[in-house]
Amino acid sequence: MITTDKLERALKRLPGFEALLGCERLSAGASRETYRLTVRMGNGSQVMALRRAQHDGRSALGMGPGLDVEAKLFAAATAAGVPGPRVFMMLEPADELGTGIVMEWIDGETLGAKIARAPELEDTRGMLAHQCGEVLARLHKADVKASGLDGILESFDAEHSVRKTHAAYLEFETPQPMIDFTAKWLLANLPKKRPLTLVHSDFRNGNFIVQPGKGIAAVLDWELAHIGDPMRDLGWLVTRSWRFGVPGKPVGGFGEVDDLFAGYQAVSGEKVDRTTVRFWEIFGSFWWAVGCLSMAASYRDGSEASVERPAIGRRSSECQIDCVNMIIPGWARRPEAVERTLSKTELPRSDELLASVRDFLRNEASSELEGRNQFLARVAANSVDIALREIAYGADAAAWETQALHGLITKRGDVPHMRAALCRAIRLGEIELTRPDLHAYLRDSVLAQVMIDQPGYAGAAECLSHH
Repeated sequence: MITTDKLERALKRLPGFEALLGCERLSAGASRETYRLTVRMGNGSQVMALRRAQHDGRSALGMGPGLDVEAKLFAAATAAGVPGPRVFMMLEPADELGTGIVMEWIDGETLGAKIARAPELEDTRGMLAHQCGEVLARLHKADVKASGLDGILESFDAEHSVRKTHAAYLEFETPQPMIDFTAKWLLANLPKKRPLTLVHSDFRNGNFIVQPGKGIAAVLDWELAHIGDPMRDLGWLVTRSWRFGVPGKPVGGFGEVDDLFAGYQAVSGEKVDRTTVRFWEIFGSFWWAVGCLSMAASYRDGSEASVERPAIGRRSSECQIDCVNMIIPGWARRPEAVERTLSKTELPRSDELLASVRDFLRNEASSELEGRNQFLARVAANSVDIALREIAYGADAAAWETQALHGLITKRGDVPHMRAALCRAIRLGEIELTRPDLHAYLRDSVLAQVMIDQPGYAGAAECLSHH
């Protein structure tokens, strides 16, 4: 948590600053922290935003620029016609607060689920997809040489993006056969090369501010920006994780692909390559499957002791089921729950204890808390639900996975070790990737995992629709 007395001392560098009146951490932001600051200035109170990271400000995913470069990105984007906040100051090492940007507070909605569903934004949603296309086209026209960003940001194409993401996954030592399979598919289906531009790389519902009647008021969260294929931004915007469960609205859960492309083409003058956007949509699910694992890794190594990080780690299966549905769709076996009968003759079982903790967090603790702590209580309750479903479905899922793995590899052992052996076989090309039994295994095992982690996820319903 941030130390308010240190923050107040740092803010004294602002012209006209008198006092820090309030500092509230917002629930949004799994990788970096965002705070709403209320400060007293010479002309009265003012609300500002603080975007902060504990260390050098680089993404928790180990990619992208630090927050000092992000401030320059805001300026370059604004010069290109992309809406964004004014930057007031940067935190300095002497502040002992990590890396951070103090910037203009812009009112509006940032929560993706609300942008996709809130009644007060119903009329606004109709303009958003086209507007997103316009904003991205302007962003891709930004002059990286004039801003000096060409000498700061990484520059890489699609192949490097896939290999870099897969290399990051291997460091976590958490074998996931569908991630390895998707990496091989992506490398076999690379898009044609095109001129590289400034790429936001995280432009999605939840990373821009939306105002009723106006639409996008500011683009935020530049922590993954680089110089790359501009179609990556379009593919990321339609990636299924960011649709927030809204059916029939592939653009962020609020819009249509044709409107997005029309907006982009109107400003850029270039026709959108739909095949390439599809590649980047699949890459988006692949990338976020690895990104979720990185959140779990930061919890396991002790760098981020948050109840949120391991919960996000379990979201990897959602992205993997999306890859299944896009690459190898078909029938998958649904795991069966172990039947348990309550008995008064035995002590409360682990599932009963967990259910009591979940109910307390969700029904009592959450109602007594506010802001981020209320959000984290809900996250904790959801994590307990995952543990309960693992108790119910885990044995059946493991038995079926064991049987399937015995048909694919010669190595014997427990499921994690056999998974690791299959991953190695996929990476080394020792197993034919078109084998029907491999596809069946991937569909079954990933569906079983997502039914434990998040059975209400839209990708699970899509997979089950093949029944």
